[in-house]
Amino acid sequence: MNPRPAEPAISIVARSPGLTAGHVEAVVTLPTFRRPEMLLETLKSLQAQRTTRHFAVIVMENDAEACAGAAAAAPLFQSGTVEGLLIVAHERGNCRAYNAGWLTALMQFPSFRHLLVIDDDELADPDWLERMCRASESLGADIVGGPQVPVFAAPEHAVLAAHPVFRPPYASTGLVPALYSSGNLLVSRHVLEAMGLPFLDLRFNFMGGGDSDFLSRAAVKGYKLGWCAEAVVSEAVPARRVEADWIRARSLRNGVISTLVEKKKHANEPFGRARVIAKSVALLAASPMRALVKLATTGSPARAVYPIHVALGRIGAEFGYANEQYRQPEKN
Repeated sequence: MNPRPAEPAISIVARSPGLTAGHVEAVVTLPTFRRPEMLLETLKSLQAQRTTRHFAVIVMENDAEACAGAAAAAPLFQSGTVEGLLIVAHERGNCRAYNAGWLTALMQFPSFRHLLVIDDDELADPDWLERMCRASESLGADIVGGPQVPVFAAPEHAVLAAHPVFRPPYASTGLVPALYSSGNLLVSRHVLEAMGLPFLDLRFNFMGGGDSDFLSRAAVKGYKLGWCAEAVVSEAVPARRVEADWIRARSLRNGVISTLVEKKKHANEPFGRARVIAKSVALLAASPMRALVKLATTGSPARAVYPIHVALGRIGAEFGYANEQYRQPEKN
């Protein structure tokens, strides 16, 4: 018998007064790590949501030592300005923070139908929550993603919005074959209950990609995936992320994650690993030509070199290369 996965270490540090947990239809989970000012702006955007749905917010503080985000947000929960819970996820890491928040939602809110995710460097459009929920219901989608629109500090960097690292994967609303990010996401309650702990695989805890793996596993189980192009969140892009070395590192990381997710997906298939390796080699062989085509059509060297970096990341994953960006958040 397999041992039961250990539950995350969680402390509830604030609960809004008069919270009627049984009436909550949607729960917004919001992980935070050393961004107290940005967290307050994200919460402000959630307060401005135009919806008649009763929703609650769960903030997951993932810096258990300093707790700067928790200190900044606590008065909002204690006063009832924001309805929901403020928790500390004591174990560091991206996946641990998400697992703590999603488990808390299941345990504290028995009737919610939709769980949504937004990050602490994002602002939600006023109709974001309503549009995500409606998309799930109208499309019959168990999971829905939406665009994270980059907001660059300097106008001259706006051209980077077309780079694959920043560009949303889809342009129109509808059912889609795959989703890749939890930065703007809706997951139906029954999906979380069926997938179980750990929702996000801890092998991706400091690398990122646990969300992509979760979404891939959900698709394999037959859950329908959808995209809502109108449910926009804007994502602040700091100066660090427009530097060439950061974009290169993120591109390589995308390749690593794609290999690791595919290896898990095909682990029990005959020649599954060999197929993943063969795909990586084929992508590497094709990447120079793909880069030349992209350069000719876009005129952008940064966009042109992306397939090369992804292919190199895929190959690197076979030799143990991993870019654990969340171990050094100051470099992320």
